[in-house]
Amino acid sequence: MADFEGFSTEQPGMIQIPEEFFTAVLPQIDELAELRVTLYLFWQIGLQDGPLRYLRLSGLDSDEALLAGLAADPEEARQQLHHGLGLATARCTLLCTSPPGDDEARLYFLNTPRGRASVEALGRGEWLPEVESGLPVELPDKRNIYQLYEANIGPLTPMIAETLRDTEDTYPNAWIEEALQIAVTKNVRNWRYIAAILERWQNEGKDERKDRQDSQEDRRRYIEGEYSDYIEH
Repeated sequence: MADFEGFSTEQPGMIQIPEEFFTAVLPQIDELAELRVTLYLFWQIGLQDGPLRYLRLSGLDSDEALLAGLAADPEEARQQLHHGLGLATARCTLLCTSPPGDDEARLYFLNTPRGRASVEALGRGEWLPEVESGLPVELPDKRNIYQLYEANIGPLTPMIAETLRDTEDTYPNAWIEEALQIAVTKNVRNWRYIAAILERWQNEGKDERKDRQDSQEDRRRYIEGEYSDYIEH
């Protein structure tokens, strides 16, 4: 076996693994199949672009690099793959769902804000995976967050553009658009305010019914409560 020459930060394929994986998930994993499958999905999904990022079971079943790391025998490797996926899904590291009307086509997402929002949107019929290529198909006529920012908040400066890029990597586009809409509805056109909403959804969970209410009490919570520091009076 050749010696490993070390990691390089110059390579373009660097991915991020959340700190919670090392502090809350890794200490609980006691089977190698689950660890290998979980890390492999972090890698493969982390290399994807776009707001909807997932892997198909059919693709994983035919992934020679993944199977080779699980067992020498192809059939045993697939059994280990399915076992590892089942453990990771039961632990909620991964999310598994199927497109409406196609229970046999299993899709796997990371349990991140982006992954959770994608699963919810799939359940609501807001997008469907393409049958042949497996690439997600978004709804038409969706403006990107840069256009939404310029249209609703203000001019797009280089600093704001960098902030939006970081935000797009952290949160699903559906959340960003909704937070922008809340800011516009409440006439609080301030990015720090929008970022605070996104952070709260990530930390506390996003309640669709609660967050879509437009009551006076909800307005006071944003304008006078925990986000008042972000609002220019």
